[in-house]
Amino acid sequence: MIKYSIRRILLTIPLLLVVLSMVFVFVRLAPGDPAMAMLGQYATQEGLDALRKQMGLDAPMWLQYLRFLGDLLRGDLGVSMLNGVPVVDQLRVVLPYTLELTVSAMVLGVLLGVPMGVYTALRRNRSADYSGRVVSLVGISIPSFFLGILLLYVFSVRMDLFPVLGAGRDGDLGDRLYHLVLPTLSLGLIMTSYIMRMTRSSMLNVLNEDFVRTAKSKGLQERIVVYKHAFMNALIPVVSVLGIYFIINLGSSIMTEIVFSRPGLGKLMVLAMKQRDYVVLQSVMVIYATLAIFINLFVDLIYGLIDPRIKYG
Repeated sequence: MIKYSIRRILLTIPLLLVVLSMVFVFVRLAPGDPAMAMLGQYATQEGLDALRKQMGLDAPMWLQYLRFLGDLLRGDLGVSMLNGVPVVDQLRVVLPYTLELTVSAMVLGVLLGVPMGVYTALRRNRSADYSGRVVSLVGISIPSFFLGILLLYVFSVRMDLFPVLGAGRDGDLGDRLYHLVLPTLSLGLIMTSYIMRMTRSSMLNVLNEDFVRTAKSKGLQERIVVYKHAFMNALIPVVSVLGIYFIINLGSSIMTEIVFSRPGLGKLMVLAMKQRDYVVLQSVMVIYATLAIFINLFVDLIYGLIDPRIKYG
């Protein structure tokens, strides 16, 4: 297991370097001039050249790239082009909001999706199975921002049960959770549909395996066969794709934060794009990419623990 873990960690390093390089290139290929965005369209050429030099944009691309990597190694993400606030300070404020939304949505998706997937698999081609497949298909087909708007209209505008905007008062856990309910439902119900379909398919595959039929032929109780033998083996592919679903949730949180006017990485990134603040935009993209890579690494390590077919040599 130690060799397997070390190998997976070492493979993450070049992957991280490639992703960071892509972020660096894409940000600089984006239309618009940061200096022009800061000084306005009536700025003089001398003023634009001086600002580009101050920001290091006059340097060759390879030198900008080396400076970019060097700053990342030091944990320096730069300062905002518009307000001069260090990007690290801005991320320290908004990152917890994005993580709490993503984690709560994943918890909801697992708590609802796994039992529903097992239930529909055990009742294959019955009314419960047909209903579950229809519900999961509808859930996968609805965009998270549209579901968020529907939830806002029904539970906030019409029924006045939940707040329309904001993320709650800092330091007030109850208020934070109160404001988190609808955004969590917006993401979590869609994730429930994904996890439910994956669990159902995995359970159906395992239920047809020889070791399950052998357990039944030995006279074991149905509950033991289902939950000890079939369910534990069916969880292996489910766990392996939970990292993918977590990353999907992380990306979907962008639109959810905009719909519910919540602070977060997504809202910060959209604002940086509108204002041509390339330092903030680049930093947010780096955080998203880094989170995605390390989430996949964590899932790989967990997968190595639960799957006996993984070879550690």
